[in-house]
Amino acid sequence: MLTVAIDGRTNVAGVIGDPVEHSISPLLHNTAFSTLGLDWVYVAFPVPAGRGEAAVAAMADLGIRGLSVTMPHKVAAARACERLTPVAEQLGAANTVTNLSGSLVGDSTDGPGFIDSLAEHGWSPEGKRCLVLGAGGAARAVVLALAQAEAKSVVVVARQREQALAAAALAGASGTAGSVGDAGEADLVVNATPVGMTTSEVPFELDPGLLGPGQLVADLIYAPALTPLLAVARERGAATTNGLGMLVHQAARQFRAWTGQEPPLEAMSAAVVAHFSQLR
Repeated sequence: MLTVAIDGRTNVAGVIGDPVEHSISPLLHNTAFSTLGLDWVYVAFPVPAGRGEAAVAAMADLGIRGLSVTMPHKVAAARACERLTPVAEQLGAANTVTNLSGSLVGDSTDGPGFIDSLAEHGWSPEGKRCLVLGAGGAARAVVLALAQAEAKSVVVVARQREQALAAAALAGASGTAGSVGDAGEADLVVNATPVGMTTSEVPFELDPGLLGPGQLVADLIYAPALTPLLAVARERGAATTNGLGMLVHQAARQFRAWTGQEPPLEAMSAAVVAHFSQLR
């Protein structure tokens, strides 16, 4: 791997979160910088809950060129920005902040990164029936992205109907609140909940019999690579994908915004695959 000496001219980017020690973002971005020989470095900044807005606002004075923003700071990050992209404005949250000569611009790359990851599988949401399990921040980003990719319908399932309705509203006329039983009619089923990350459960006790050939089942979880939902979907003959592609592609969009260069996707993907292989 190429290396660049860090000095006073090195451009700094990073990630803020609470906690943030587990973040894969430093590996992704430093691999990209190193591969292209850019004089950039990416570090993790632990920022306690409640201090996200102040941390983002300090970017201009510190000369930090870009920040990735993870929980619980995405809403606070949006408040700290002078300008938001249309996606970030609709979501009321930003996972990406770019310092443009002292002006802070907030964006949300999660949803578009998810659509990019589907494209890698030759799959487009256009005209498709989609079901999203969950109504949190990641789910909302996916719902909006699916609608903007011209999905035929976007059904949102959540424990509380009010949350499902609020998330579905991001999809406009194509968005509705539904039930897990709607999975049988969906072309795409997306798990945007943490269920399956540390347990053997499937989200909302989804009946595997509702899944089958012709469907794509996506889980935003990337560790483990094969979640309980993906395992049962494969057994039923559905195509599957985990959250690793979304992780890489949302970071790639951040890289492009900060540097103006095309990200080395192959190198970034290889780095995270190798990382998780070592953990097995």
